[in-house]
Amino acid sequence: MVVLSKIYTRTGDKGDTALGNGARVPKFSARVTAYGTVDEVNATLGLARLHAEGDLAAAIARIQNDLFDLGADLCTPDRDQDAEAKYPPLRMISAQVDRLEAEIDAMNSHLTPLRSFILPGGSALAAHLHLSRTVARRAERETVHLATTEDVNPEAIKYLNRLSDWLFVASRIANDAGKADVLWVPGLTRDT
Repeated sequence: MVVLSKIYTRTGDKGDTALGNGARVPKFSARVTAYGTVDEVNATLGLARLHAEGDLAAAIARIQNDLFDLGADLCTPDRDQDAEAKYPPLRMISAQVDRLEAEIDAMNSHLTPLRSFILPGGSALAAHLHLSRTVARRAERETVHLATTEDVNPEAIKYLNRLSDWLFVASRIANDAGKADVLWVPGLTRDT
């Protein structure tokens, strides 16, 4: 269990931070950037959740919890040492990815196929979900970049990839099952 009795520690005052395994790295390291962006996704989902109700609000809450799992996974390198760790680190698992896929399929079954790209917007919830989607894509890019030089759990990358798809489909659900989607009209403003 986490106990936070004192919020500031002063341990990062020189520009470094501790990873889950205790190693200290610069705050601008690729690993810190990746899990920091996952935290940004979570914060944007907190805003989206203010506008959500029912099953969609519950799904967003589950995803926010998953994102803490994902941050814990990304902040703890050296997966090959997991078995020897006194406290095995939390890792993303395929069931979390599978759940997103099942939810995407269920939501998508209520939508008509797209015939145009969608502009981010529509309802307040849809707009916030689109913002979350773009930040999730950035988190995915940064995690993939991290994986080119350091060990990263493949399920973490898969989760981020599916999450952005989930957010796109959920934004359509939030726009009256796609009826209130704002469609891109190519070249609409070129002659004005």
